[in-house]
Amino acid sequence: MSFDPEAVGAVAIRVFRFIRIEHTIFTLPMAYAAALLTGGELDLWKAIFIGLAVFGLRTAGMSWNNIADYPLDKLNPRTQGRMLVAGKMSFKEAYGVFFTGITIFLISAAMLGPWPLALSIPYLIVVITYPYAKRLHCLPHLHLGAVYALVPLGAAIAMHPLDINAALAKTPWFLVFAAALWVAGFDVIYSKGDYDFDKSQGLGSVAACFGLKAADYVALLLLSTSAALYVANYLEYRLGAIGLVITLIGAGLEIYSAILGARGEVAKVFNLNLAMGLLIPLGIFAGFLRI
Repeated sequence: MSFDPEAVGAVAIRVFRFIRIEHTIFTLPMAYAAALLTGGELDLWKAIFIGLAVFGLRTAGMSWNNIADYPLDKLNPRTQGRMLVAGKMSFKEAYGVFFTGITIFLISAAMLGPWPLALSIPYLIVVITYPYAKRLHCLPHLHLGAVYALVPLGAAIAMHPLDINAALAKTPWFLVFAAALWVAGFDVIYSKGDYDFDKSQGLGSVAACFGLKAADYVALLLLSTSAALYVANYLEYRLGAIGLVITLIGAGLEIYSAILGARGEVAKVFNLNLAMGLLIPLGIFAGFLRI
């Protein structure tokens, strides 16, 4: 058979759409920011395998989320365009992407050191169980936040892979918890779009369980607390002034996004979410340059 690069490229595009590769790209800066704050030498080798570990874990998580939620996605008008439901990705392909992600993650963890490898299975369990959270309780947003918190925490452990006590002692915990609450808060806002569907299917979310107004208050609480923790994290490390300004802008936008979410301006919230994923790490990078 002849090699057709166009056909290979088309498959790659479908896979990248399936796993939402842009989400991984916007996650990487937070991982590297945490690695810098943790100390140690972030050489090219570690940078590559931290990036691959994030890519593999998110690939496995996104793939399994689509597989596990397929029965619900078929019924939900908002998700009927997703690739499995629309028939643009087969289950065989989806499972292939899932196991490829797991393989990349495990190999990367092994290359980073003994503690990243030892914790790789618990990491996978946290990620793979996320789709079932909304079937069990009203706060799946916190589970999603925990999934995202694994990124900066994992990067910190990768910087001290031989000594878990040193890794945990040097972990930027304000950053870890801020990241978790940030993602949880945004998810509370997004989940309002599925309010009627979640109620009809008995699925859990703050909106479905406690009402839309409660979701607005909870999102504001989570995002405001996250913003405060991002600023506290920056101040703890006494970095440069320009980085502080960038961090304050990011924190302000995070709080503003909660206000926009209460107004129902979800598209703007999404754009601010992407900006937040870059501004907070950018502030840390600028701080390390002492500018």
